[in-house]
Amino acid sequence: MARVGLYPGTFDPMTNGHLDVIRRALRLVDHLVVAIGVNATKTPLLSLEERFALIEKEAAPAAKKAGAKISTASFSGLVVDAADEHGANVIIRGLRGAVDFEYETQMVGMNRTMNPDVETVFLAASPETQFISSTLVRQIAGMGGDITPFVPASVKKKVLAAVARQKKGR
Repeated sequence: MARVGLYPGTFDPMTNGHLDVIRRALRLVDHLVVAIGVNATKTPLLSLEERFALIEKEAAPAAKKAGAKISTASFSGLVVDAADEHGANVIIRGLRGAVDFEYETQMVGMNRTMNPDVETVFLAASPETQFISSTLVRQIAGMGGDITPFVPASVKKKVLAAVARQKKGR
């Protein structure tokens, strides 16, 4: 039986922290589904298609190196339902610190109650990425700051283009 993992998030944008978790998760599973949560009440900076393309481009070398498959998908409901839909028996979550840990352990209890066949695996953030968040990257980019240390080059290019479009539209 293949080990299938689901790594859920909004990835708006994907950061070096997300990429670090993806690389490490690929060593643990045979197939990693990076699942982008869609919230109809929020307007993302990057389109779903842009996020799919960036994740696939940046994660492909790590998947090849690990001998694992990677795919992207979207979901709008419960993470455990998305895991079930994709045949995942493991949910991968990155932890940046104590606040993430408190929230994520609560989610583990809820998810386990809804689907006891799905385990959650926490991957602690690497020291060089533990402070990075998509929200901060968007804020820094929106204020004209340099996001180079926080995201892959291909992501930076898309983020800066999206920020320019937003400013033009105001």
